Amino acid sequence: MGIYKQSRRRIWQVALAALAMLAGLAWPAERVAAQGAVKSVHKDWQIRCDTPPGAKSEQCALIQSVTAEDRANVGLTVIVLKTADAKSRLMRVVAPLGVLLPSGLGLKIDTNDVGRAGFVRCLPNGCIAEVVMDDELVKKLRTGKSATFIIFQTPEEGIGFPMSLNGFGEGYDKLP
Repeated sequence: MGIYKQSRRRIWQVALAALAMLAGLAWPAERVAAQGAVKSVHKDWQIRCDTPPGAKSEQCALIQSVTAEDRANVGLTVIVLKTADAKSRLMRVVAPLGVLLPSGLGLKIDTNDVGRAGFVRCLPNGCIAEVVMDDELVKKLRTGKSATFIIFQTPEEGIGFPMSLNGFGEGYDKLP
């Protein structure tokens, strides 16, 4: 299997493991790889759903995975979901291991710096940054053309992950 296919497969394993984690479970990536069905595609975004063991209902998330332009083996997954009580919207970003945790995860939408989110935990397959999405952030994601997520391996070295926002609003609206 080529490096590209391996990295794409690994990104989906990380994404699905993170989706499982959303249910409060940290399944091994190998087990989770078979979980989560694509329910709909909204241009560059997908809605993936799964019913974890013990859950009463299906849980869904809006997901997109990308690799760094200059490092095909370094990937990042963005997961957007609504909490079970439907009162909050969360964005969870799964970054590769080896990130500099104190620097957090940077975000730019188009050319505007949105800020940084802290990492909340690391699992064997990646580190997770999480932010509660307010109306202003949702609006920026809906109207923007692209988002760039930035991780740091050293205080001076950032790696940008450009991600299309094409279909974000449509997918967000369809998210159960």
